[in-house]
Amino acid sequence: MDLNDKTVLVGMSGGVDSSVAAALLLEQGYNVIGVTITPFYFYEYYKNLEKQNPKGNIQEAKEICDKLGIQHIVVDYFDYFKKNIVNYFIDEYLKGRTPNPCAKCNPLIKWGKLIQTANEYNAKFIATGHYAITNYDNNLKRYLLKKGQDTFKDQSYFLWGLSQDQLSRTLFPLGKMTKPEVRKYAEKKGFKSFNKSDSQEVCFIADNNYHNFLKQSIPDIDTKIGEGNIIFRGRVIGKHKGYPFYTIGQRKGIGITYKDALYVKKINPENNTIEVDTEGSLFSKTLSVTNVNFVKYKKINPENIYMVKIRYKDKPSPAKCWVSENGDIAIEYTEEKRAITPGQSAVIYEGDDVVAGGVIC
Repeated sequence: MDLNDKTVLVGMSGGVDSSVAAALLLEQGYNVIGVTITPFYFYEYYKNLEKQNPKGNIQEAKEICDKLGIQHIVVDYFDYFKKNIVNYFIDEYLKGRTPNPCAKCNPLIKWGKLIQTANEYNAKFIATGHYAITNYDNNLKRYLLKKGQDTFKDQSYFLWGLSQDQLSRTLFPLGKMTKPEVRKYAEKKGFKSFNKSDSQEVCFIADNNYHNFLKQSIPDIDTKIGEGNIIFRGRVIGKHKGYPFYTIGQRKGIGITYKDALYVKKINPENNTIEVDTEGSLFSKTLSVTNVNFVKYKKINPENIYMVKIRYKDKPSPAKCWVSENGDIAIEYTEEKRAITPGQSAVIYEGDDVVAGGVIC
């Protein structure tokens, strides 16, 4: 396919990051097309929540595009998003795991579907407002994914699933900027979004209350699953409200009084029980990672010490990593790590470079 290497499709939400990304690319001489994905939400649940305003998001993105003098299009991936992201989100909680929908959405929707749309508009590149960096390494013959220079806003953790082909068609205009610099630029350009707050944690849950979301998605969840036993060191000490409403490391909302603080240590969906213990029990050194995507290298060196993150705001810790017989990556930290959570992403770094990533088993 002969694509125009000066045309770029920019994913635009109406927020400050994507707006600045589009403006910067325009200044760099690209033919910029703004694209907004119709937000997913359940009308029955969110109709009274003013925070979730899909038409508002689309309108804000269009206003920015009009201001910049660029084309704006709207795409609707509702059914695909529901099938591949929302259903996955629900299913993971029903399996007693804690999902990472952004890491799942990026390669499938924000890159997978957007690249298909870019092809329709003869655009070689897509761009987003993520704080990350990508470039091509001539020695490795691979596209690299690197941390953004703003260490507080770096979003490389969520992008580990991007393929080499997807990275080859990606531009990250904000990778070498800090959030304050982005806001200052937006203010100078006259964008209303210059002081707009950052987007919510899960884009399709307007009030960030996943308990309510699960109950609305599965109306009979309370009768299907219902209360179960809370187990502390082999004995039942109370009742919980249903295992999908808990996550590893959780302290609040357990409803048990004990001389020491108790935390969720293990979730057992097969018998609807959760195991709790004191904080010291949450620490371990080993984990396995499945659905692995290799980014910097085609394989991992078991002799190296890498830095590994197991959640977005986690401080990376040194660990050895190797590929096990079943193709998963085995990780062993040099020191114990708190609350390793099945379903979350583990991302392996070498300096600022993403080596590989996957889903914690």
